[in-house]
Amino acid sequence: MERQLLIKEERKEFVISELIYFEVTKLADGRQLYEASLAELELLHIREKIKQARKVTVEQII
Repeated sequence: MERQLLIKEERKEFVISELIYFEVTKLADGRQLYEASLAELELLHIREKIKQARKVTVEQII
């Protein structure tokens, strides 16, 4: 049980660091990232990765 909690907290820290890298520091409702659940952070992380991928042009891929 304690190991699962540690893994969850490590994942949360990783996702927060990724979001900060994407210059996301707050949730849409104004809460700080550390106040969000892991599920909320994961969803935001996926959305930001999609947004970043859309910025890549065809020329950059080839």
